[in-house]
Amino acid sequence: MDARSIIAHLRRGETPSREALAWFARGLADGTVSDAQAGAFAMGVCLRGLSEEGRVALTLAMRDSGDRMVWDLPAPVLDKHSTGGVGDCVSLILAPALAACGAYVPMISGRGLGHTGGTLDKLEAIPGLSTGLSEARFKEVVAQVGCAIVSATAEIAPADKRLYAIRDVTATVESLDLITASILSKKLAAGLEGLVLDVKVGTGAFMKSPQEARALAHSLVGTANLAGCPTSAVISDMNQPLAASLGNALEVAECMAVLCDGAGGPLAELSVALGARLLANAGMARDVDAGLRQMRDVLDNGKAAEVFGRMVGAMGGPARFTEEWRRFLPEAPVIREIAAPKTGYITALDGEALGLAVVGLGGGRQVESDVINPAVGFSDVVRLGQYVEAGQPLLRVHAAREAAAEAAAVQVRAAIAIDATMPDIPPLVHEESS
Repeated sequence: MDARSIIAHLRRGETPSREALAWFARGLADGTVSDAQAGAFAMGVCLRGLSEEGRVALTLAMRDSGDRMVWDLPAPVLDKHSTGGVGDCVSLILAPALAACGAYVPMISGRGLGHTGGTLDKLEAIPGLSTGLSEARFKEVVAQVGCAIVSATAEIAPADKRLYAIRDVTATVESLDLITASILSKKLAAGLEGLVLDVKVGTGAFMKSPQEARALAHSLVGTANLAGCPTSAVISDMNQPLAASLGNALEVAECMAVLCDGAGGPLAELSVALGARLLANAGMARDVDAGLRQMRDVLDNGKAAEVFGRMVGAMGGPARFTEEWRRFLPEAPVIREIAAPKTGYITALDGEALGLAVVGLGGGRQVESDVINPAVGFSDVVRLGQYVEAGQPLLRVHAAREAAAEAAAVQVRAAIAIDATMPDIPPLVHEESS
């Protein structure tokens, strides 16, 4: 076998054999496949697609390109994955909350991809914290704390780690097959006993229409269950940012408001809903309603915040982060309010445009080597249906320089629509799939 023949199959719209996909995944992992060949492979899959059998085969091949974790723990090993959105920092709330409920959560996450923020980039806005733990240390933290959020080590799905970075810079992020294989190869390698998938739909998601989101949910759930991991999915709304902030440190602050200050809103609501489904599916709650109560309890009584603080400390962050988080998070030197140009209701928020504006501020990567500025982004973002007077702030820009803030302001005004008529507000959760 060789990479050229496999790429040629894809160009002709043919799904390579299971053996060929396994060979290519090994080549991604050991360097036999070049960057150019990896990019061509990604483009071929993106343009021509794979069969269902091919999608499962690619997922398993990428899973098996490295080590598979085995756990010996006294409670279920659970996890969640989001397909990516803006202002979506659920993982930082969900992982410690599930651990506070008695589950173990070995969360292998990713960095920013396209216009969406990355969980690892958000967590690393906390000074000193490292998500690059060895597999041995990862297991120690999970066993001691109950959860850890880390990058895939060199031993966990190395084929995906390489292909993930290439997708980000070759405009092949949106492929259903590659998204499925990328997400599940890491999750299946982590040795999970239960998984819930948060499939986003709307202007800030990779899947813009309900049909696309359903197709991805079906792909993910079907592939994961065929691979032996009990999995369900929730299709949630991304026609506006989930949290009121976009940007790494700013989103950590949103999570701390939920964990430490009892803040409500869509971020807390979705975190609780996903956790409840996981607890019920794993037999740790009698049903979803009981799971909802358990999740709300650990947020209200501070147990989830305690677990988060222990996780931060175990991963190199400040020992008293949960008590003094405002002191530790970096702040941008330039903060500007962007005023509404007219009076009316917020009728549209282009989430992708807002996410790209954060990237432009330095809060994401345009090429792989870019260094992220954790302090930049947007805060206090208006919500769909909100009534604003002319001159009232639409949001606050946090920037490194005045010129960057002004450029972001232009993008913000183009991304937020105001009209005299109150719009229909989409539900936070559109549907569920299992």
